[in-house]
Amino acid sequence: MTSTRILALWFPDWPVQAAVIAGVVPGDRASCPVAVAGSGPSRGAVRACGVRAREAGVRRGMRLRQARAVCPELILIDDDPDRDARMFEQVLGGVDDVAASVEVLRPGLLIVDARAAARYHGGEDAAAQRLIDAASLAGVDCSAGIADEITTALIAVRAGVGGAVVPEGGSVAFLAPRSLRLAAAEEALGCPAATVEAFMELGVGTFGELAALPSAAVVTRFGVAGGALHRLARAATDGTVSPVLPATPLAVVHEADVPVNRVDEAAFLARALAARLHRRLVGAVLCCRRLKVQATILVEGGEHVLERIWRTREPLTEQSTAERVRWQLDGWLTARPSSVPEDGGGDVPADSGIIRLVLDPLEVTVPEERGLWGGGSTEDAEAGRVIARVQSLLGVDAVLRPRTVGGRSPVERIGLVPVGEERPPPRGAGDWTGELPGPHPARRGGGPTYPDSRVRLVDASGHPVRVTAEALLDRVPDVLCGGGARYRVTGWAGPWPVDERWWEPAARFRCARMQITAEGPEPGGVDHQAWLLMWTAGGWTIEAGYR
Repeated sequence: MTSTRILALWFPDWPVQAAVIAGVVPGDRASCPVAVAGSGPSRGAVRACGVRAREAGVRRGMRLRQARAVCPELILIDDDPDRDARMFEQVLGGVDDVAASVEVLRPGLLIVDARAAARYHGGEDAAAQRLIDAASLAGVDCSAGIADEITTALIAVRAGVGGAVVPEGGSVAFLAPRSLRLAAAEEALGCPAATVEAFMELGVGTFGELAALPSAAVVTRFGVAGGALHRLARAATDGTVSPVLPATPLAVVHEADVPVNRVDEAAFLARALAARLHRRLVGAVLCCRRLKVQATILVEGGEHVLERIWRTREPLTEQSTAERVRWQLDGWLTARPSSVPEDGGGDVPADSGIIRLVLDPLEVTVPEERGLWGGGSTEDAEAGRVIARVQSLLGVDAVLRPRTVGGRSPVERIGLVPVGEERPPPRGAGDWTGELPGPHPARRGGGPTYPDSRVRLVDASGHPVRVTAEALLDRVPDVLCGGGARYRVTGWAGPWPVDERWWEPAARFRCARMQITAEGPEPGGVDHQAWLLMWTAGGWTIEAGYR
């Protein structure tokens, strides 16, 4: 018998269900196709869609314009994570009456200890049905999955209509025939879609095929993400619902002088307490993966203690901790307090609110070392905080990052967007006719006269090398001169002509590009150099450099 059994409860398309519960979709249109437009990295695309929308051809990740074309009657709703969490708290109030120690992975997904629930309700099937019935009282759809591990339970809950129950010790056999794409479909598993697609392209399409590969080979080729997916396929995860508590108390407590009953006050309190918690965790060289939020609320009739456990696959950052605490407090303050006994009255009175808040890290681990692939370092988190602060002071355009855009030259294919903003790929960002062939340079400019990159290319007699009207070199290059130095040309490729917008005299641009390799600087220089040269306006310019 395995030591743990996990029951996962999944609420499909939760952002859509939350919008319907919140009344964002008018009652007379609740049966219409509904989709939620993404924000952040998924801005401009469908984040979630209801059953009617899927029947009409709308899919998650589809561009909004395409979704409207496929389903003209589609109702599009703005993404609102606060609404998702607030409405989920209403559902959790009923689930708390059926099972103890409910843990939230994200709004729309929770897990409980299946063994404890089964002992109380007379079996796993009975416990699952009771949980589904409790959730259904709120008018939502959900599925249940039971397995030995959290990760396998998250796959089982998506297996067919209503989920699946995996026999004890049968996780590997259950996973073997199922597609790897199930792992990418659930964000709580933390499996990048790009990693899954890379396996699919190599012919590794199921968990069984992946589990048959040597672990060392998978990690060597696909890094941390590949190793995590391989462990999932082998059902070799180490998460438990009730791990050992840390020996050193890490909880932080806030005692309010005046009851907190406004959402904006709760948000400020969440940020302040999250900062205190993470200072304590950093001092202990620990990170938190499982957090209990406990609030004492003063209502008419007395004080009531509410608590909720949040579990994450990746260590909680200060920002993600504050976000989850804010979601939780928002739900407790604004939703009908179903978790408060009925004798406490209806809504929380205006002169009441939160008088005590505790953040207790239930599961802590030592931070992982920075890997060869550069992921998950504390330096990255610190850089992210610095960037966020600079942007808050100077505006989002103050810190930019490069991205690929359209163009024939490697330099033209580099565009800049604000950090943290994911814009749709620009039109024409794919391959261009006549684009420069690889290998591509590693640095813009950086030539011998940097930052003034004008150079002279001459033949063995010292005569300048030019590009003719037929896009050919009129002489054989021998020396590149620039910045007071001379470089002996050892090879070249090109030139490749470019004639853009020839039909618009004012906007017409003509040039030719060529790649050269050289040694120097002379005399006696043996350093090998390589540059991308551009011929325009009767002269040569170093556009980019190779390493």
